Amino acid sequence: MIGYLQCECVIYDAQSLKEKRAVLQRIITRLKQKYNISVAEIDYQDLWQRTKLGIVAITADRSATERELRFALQLIDSFPEIERTVTTFDWL
Repeated sequence: MIGYLQCECVIYDAQSLKEKRAVLQRIITRLKQKYNISVAEIDYQDLWQRTKLGIVAITADRSATERELRFALQLIDSFPEIERTVTTFDWL
């Protein structure tokens, strides 16, 4: 089962694209190391305080895929410098 997740986030303390990318790099690296998922910034690359992440997980069954994606969201929420605003799930 393939699960696709999009989440829009706000990085309030970022004062430049460099600061934004530093925060995102930490989050994306940790997600890839900890979970069996693929992650990329898919929108708002040129805005300082806004981003949209695309996360994909592929497993044998839907419950395992959903569990991986939920763990990924919990990890994103654990970073105090970023706030998740809009999240959507899709199944393929």
